[in-house]
Amino acid sequence: MFDAPEFIEESIQQMKATIDDVAIIACSGGVDSTVAAVIANKAVGNLLHCVYVDTGFMRKNETEEIEAMLAEQGINLITVKAADRYFEALKGVTEPEHKRKVIGELFIRIFEDEQKKCGAKYLVQGTIAPDWIESGGGVRDTIKSHHNVGGLPEDMTLEVVEPLRELYKDEVRELARELNIVVAERQPFPGPGLAVRTLGELTPERVEVVREACAIVEEEFEAGAAAGEMELPWQYFAALLPVRSVGVHGDVRAYGETVVVRAVRSMDGMSARYSEIPHSILQKISTRITNTVKGAVNRVVYDITHKPPGTIEWE
Repeated sequence: MFDAPEFIEESIQQMKATIDDVAIIACSGGVDSTVAAVIANKAVGNLLHCVYVDTGFMRKNETEEIEAMLAEQGINLITVKAADRYFEALKGVTEPEHKRKVIGELFIRIFEDEQKKCGAKYLVQGTIAPDWIESGGGVRDTIKSHHNVGGLPEDMTLEVVEPLRELYKDEVRELARELNIVVAERQPFPGPGLAVRTLGELTPERVEVVREACAIVEEEFEAGAAAGEMELPWQYFAALLPVRSVGVHGDVRAYGETVVVRAVRSMDGMSARYSEIPHSILQKISTRITNTVKGAVNRVVYDITHKPPGTIEWE
């Protein structure tokens, strides 16, 4: 039986024994990194520098929400506006693994820049078990690289500390509840953000389509759950596919891209079943997406693939 209070106390003591100099952590606002940041903050206090990188791949209004949440936890936050750097580094990149490697390397380079400013020796990360297992850290074959463990430069100058490395998502949520973190029940969000929900080349315009589509999916699913029409899935989002098909806007034929809606039931993310969503809710989502991003998207589809064989995210 997992004992959250005991784990927190042991982690605090281990980090006190390990971290003897300035440490830096990426506070993405997700459950994993927030729990890691709060525990590290309790362990080393002013030695911890928490940095939030606005990559340009965040969800709607997410930056402001993250800043408010971390301030409530008493964490001093540095926000780095890096959208231009990410879009430039990813220009012309379409292959999923290449995207993740580029994102991972730039992630580290940005923190090396911050390290020079604060003299950090340690990098604290919210890596959990599914991250490194799926990246080939265990006995299984590599499924795909994860931003926390893939793309790390060989000349990385920071020592990595991963307090949650052996835990699964349900256990991390227990820690979040114990620590009174408001994102305890928040659905998982990939480290690379909307970059891995925008299949094909990343442009500000295409990412904005995904941002709007994801917001619509979240709003409609949460409204449906509140009204008792459905159970809220473990994870739910939209992705943009580089698949153009003919559509009609008014009396004019037009080619637009395709949005896929994904919703799954799971305990820890290692396996998942697609959620059976009422057609009435899917219809609302389809209508809102095609009306909101007129001209860019003219087709919305629903993914009914389990994990395995498919992963939860499309990239």
